[in-house]
Amino acid sequence: MATPFFAGLAVAAAAYAGRYSIQAWQAFKARPPRMRKFYEGGFYAAMTRREAALILGVREHTPTDKVKEAHRRVMIANHPDAGGSHYLASKINEAKDVLLGKTKGGGSAF
Repeated sequence: MATPFFAGLAVAAAAYAGRYSIQAWQAFKARPPRMRKFYEGGFYAAMTRREAALILGVREHTPTDKVKEAHRRVMIANHPDAGGSHYLASKINEAKDVLLGKTKGGGSAF
């Protein structure tokens, strides 16, 4: 007589645990991705490789494809068409150019 009661109790407990697990998984998927903190400092007159790397959130000697991915990620967050600043967008583009070697970088900070 007690066996069906405990079996039903076990099924109910498994159903509640499954429901809780599904809700927790959906809440985990819905949360925004953790973003690293971007460079918050001011800008030098002539951008250095170090400053460019800080702006894009990469190392100074990062491969070209990783620099392009980082540029895209930062530019999406700061694009002027999405409410970002034209000045910041130009600095982000300049940082990409310095790291890719399209402009002369690595000079004096002052």
